[in-house]
Amino acid sequence: QVQLVESGGGLVQAGGSLRLSCAASGRTVSGYAMGWFRQAPGKERELVTGIHSTGGSTYYVDSVKGRFTISRDNAKNTAYLQMNKLKPEDTAVYYCAAHQEYRRLLEGVAHYWGEGKQVTVSS
Repeated sequence: QVQLVESGGGLVQAGGSLRLSCAASGRTVSGYAMGWFRQAPGKERELVTGIHSTGGSTYYVDSVKGRFTISRDNAKNTAYLQMNKLKPEDTAVYYCAAHQEYRRLLEGVAHYWGEGKQVTVSS
């Protein structure tokens, strides 16, 4: 069993930056694709970004391309989401997720989910 714990969210002004971390415990996630999803109030959860287990392939939803960067450190069993040039519409609860198959993660399916971390961007 894998536990995912997010950290690093908070409140930031528009144009600012935040970095989220997702620390995995219980077993190694080096063989898992990792991703970040978000859910804003009144909206459905959406995939923001994903990274292959090797780190060799990444995906970004159009609305964050050029502003967000996903990365992972398999030695630390941790994934990261660097968010720059934040906008009020980025306000949401951000969830870390993991799936053994990259393709399935991009379809919105995950074996493991974190509890979520609030990110609020003020205008």
